Amino acid sequence: MENSQKVAVITGAGQGIGKGIAKRLAHDGFAIVLSDMNEEVLNATVNEFKEQNINAASFVGDVSKQQDQKTLVKTAVDHFGRVDVFVNNAGIDQVSPLTDVEPAKLEKLFQVNVFGVLYGIQAAAEQMKKQETGGKIINACSIAGHRGFAMLGIYSASKFAVRALTQVAAQELAKNKITVNAYCPGIVGTGMWDRIDAAMVGYMGLQKGEAFKKFAEDIALGRTQEPEDVANFVSYLASPDSDYMTGQSVMIDGGIVYN
Repeated sequence: MENSQKVAVITGAGQGIGKGIAKRLAHDGFAIVLSDMNEEVLNATVNEFKEQNINAASFVGDVSKQQDQKTLVKTAVDHFGRVDVFVNNAGIDQVSPLTDVEPAKLEKLFQVNVFGVLYGIQAAAEQMKKQETGGKIINACSIAGHRGFAMLGIYSASKFAVRALTQVAAQELAKNKITVNAYCPGIVGTGMWDRIDAAMVGYMGLQKGEAFKKFAEDIALGRTQEPEDVANFVSYLASPDSDYMTGQSVMIDGGIVYN
């Protein structure tokens, strides 16, 4: 069906940063399509949104599968008639010295963090080109996409790859009035950082919570991030205010990495 309301699609939107982004974009006036692999968490978030009178739809999907990303876009078009913003938020972590990286875990991380972003770019760009109205593709990078961190080597490598995809997609899609940018969070108090902290306990001989605290000590602004801190910046990237910005992967980390 046709709808004059702009539409934003967010992957990994059931919880954490993705949920925060979805809430903010809904506040900004977008109809929202939330996608996540975890059906239970996704349904709970969709129900919460609908109780708040947010115009929302959902799709249970795996970003590492190209067809799922295409079906996600089709779901958005079936519900709302268009896609104006596509946020490749879904991602996973892996904590390990490089010497201990196992092939299966390496492949899984790249399938989600790199292949998933590429498939999202492809699916979103195809629909945005059909619409001939331009659009905004926004990717989840990380401070680890600007600087390699010990114990987070393959995660860092995957996020460096996201920066490359962001730069190249921006160049290739500019003629279609599609901008492509990325946000690079730092230390956010979400489930991902709980898992990173727990994994580092075993490798580094730390107590629970100590790895998180150790990383957080380097933040110039003196506090860890909330999902809303990231969502506020994504709101800018999704808005007309960022129309002249493309190909950038911007740190939003409270002051950890400077470049």
